[in-house]
Formats: sequence, structure tokens, C-alpha cells
Amino acid sequence: MDRRSLLRLLQSGLVASAASVVLPSHAFASAEKKDKRPIALLVPLSGPRARLGSSMRQAALLAENSDYVLSFDTGGTAAGAAAAVGQALRRKPALILGPLLAEEVPAVTGSVAGRVPIIAFSNDAVLRAPGTYIFGITARQLTSAVLRYARSRGVKNVAVIDDGTPWSAAAALAASQLEGELGLRVRVLEVKAGQPLPAAGDAPDGVLLPGSGPAVLAAARGIKDTGIQLLATLQGIDNRPEALEALDGAWIASPDPAAFGTFASEFAARNGGDAGAITALAYDAAGIANALRNANTLSAQGLLDGKGFRGVTGPVRFRTDGSVARDFAILVARPHGYEPVAVSSGS
Repeated sequence: MDRRSLLRLLQSGLVASAASVVLPSHAFASAEKKDKRPIALLVPLSGPRARLGSSMRQAALLAENSDYVLSFDTGGTAAGAAAAVGQALRRKPALILGPLLAEEVPAVTGSVAGRVPIIAFSNDAVLRAPGTYIFGITARQLTSAVLRYARSRGVKNVAVIDDGTPWSAAAALAASQLEGELGLRVRVLEVKAGQPLPAAGDAPDGVLLPGSGPAVLAAARGIKDTGIQLLATLQGIDNRPEALEALDGAWIASPDPAAFGTFASEFAARNGGDAGAITALAYDAAGIANALRNANTLSAQGLLDGKGFRGVTGPVRFRTDGSVARDFAILVARPHGYEPVAVSSGS
């Protein structure tokens, strides 16, 4: 993998396996059979996140026929989201995509009251509910994917480094909750200057570094050459030479960086500019709507199809409780970059 591809990964924070990419097409659907109900896209088209909201709208229009996409401005606030979804419901959409921010989701869910499926772009899993699907990539998804792979390779005793960030805290909680399911022993360690590794007789097989930044890289350097397996999530991917050296040999759960260029190139050709992580989520959500429309299954039942859906952010499966399972690539950090070696499921 070249450095340019990895730079795109850092800028986007989100990519997917080349084998998983399905670029939506409406060219083969029968006009008579196609469900012509619109989908409602709730994004901030004004306010401080207007540029991101506009990018998300452009991505959605790239994945779904523009005749069926109705965009509503949330302004990036709960009050704005409530007003936007009220306008959207008057147009009788088959599906609601959005809103973007966690604080907006309850306003939308409360207004919809289960009448229309919601695919929210937040990654706050606490907000999931039947009919409200949390589509953002969560710390639990990535943590479960990398730990599941590590367990398959013989790792049984894992220390999780909590660097004090919300992401690391969520990953540490997820790891602790997965102990019984995966047959692992999990300990959580707070990062402190000069903190020693556990005593030799109780040393872990693996150390999970879910966050990013100097403290995590310092911990990685301390673990290097000890025989302990480094584990990480996409948050820790860093293309700087000194970071690649520190992370050399680490197993990292992430959407596969080889495929993001497929979407990014098409997005740039159509709209100009770089596509980022959340933009890719909007593209995939609209692509799912397009696939359901073409199959004449644009409904809550269609979303729960056990086969799931493929897209730029990887294969996903929707669950009745509002959670989303994703398949991730396992990357191995090398001095020259990151190499995909396996696929692991995150839930």
C-alpha cells in the first residue's frame, strides 16, 4: 500500500475492502417495479458543519437517484433536527438518513415514533433503538473485531491501554464486556508517564492501544520487542515514519484502505474535493436505500435482511435492536505501510 493511499485513510478515517465495494446503479431496475417513495436526508446545510453536510448530500446523490433524495437542513442542532424531520415526514419518506450528531438523534427518533426506519450517522451506540439504527463506526465494533482475530491467533490475556479519551474508554468497556464471549482475560490500564508493564509472571499476550497520539505511541515503543502482540483500531493508524516504526507488527482493525480510492475518485470526479469518513457513511446509506428500492423491499423488513449490504465502509448487517454489525479488515503495520491479512466481524 502506498503512502498516498494511507494519507487518504488518515484524512478520511474510514475505508473499506475492495472486494466489498458495490457502486450502486439504477440502470437495470424496472421502472414499473421500482418503489418511487423518497428518502429523507437530514444533514446540516447551515451552521458550522454546513460544508460537511453538503459533502454528505453530494455523496448520497452519487449513490441514489436524485429524484428520490429529499434533503432537509438540521443546522446541526436538536431543535433544527426536530424541525427538519417534521418537514420530512410531511413528504412521506420510505427511509430517513440522518441526523449526523448524537444530540440530534433523540429529537428525530421522538418525532418519527417508529413510523419510518432511521439510519443515523452517529456512532453513539447508546442511542440505538428498534427502528433507529446507529450507522457510525463504533469503538465496540472495532474492538470486538480485533479481539476476535487476536483470540483466533492464540491470544488469551489482553491489557487495554486507556489514554483518557472517550474513544479509549468506550473500547476498554467493550473489551471488558467481551471477556466471556471471546474467552479472554481483559485488564484495563491507565496510561501514565513511566508506567511499567505487568510483572513478567503475569504479562499479557496482547496489549490493545485503541486510541492515538504520543501517549499511545510511547506505550507501543515500551511494548516493542517484548514478544507481546500489539493490537489497535483505525484511530491509531499513523503514516509518519516514527509511528510506523513504533507500531511495526501491530494488528489493527479497520476498513480496508485499498478500496476507499474507488469511492473517493468517483466523488472527486463528480464533485471535486476529498471525500471523508462521514461522507462515505452517507454514500453507503443512500446506496442501501437504492439497493432496497431496486429490489422493491424499501422497508424496515428489507433493512433486516440477513444477507446484509455491501458498500464503501464494508459489509453491514442491521439488527432489530438498532445496532449494526460490520466486517473489518485486519491490517498489519509494516515499516512501509499497512497490509490487510484477514477479515474479522465487529459487533
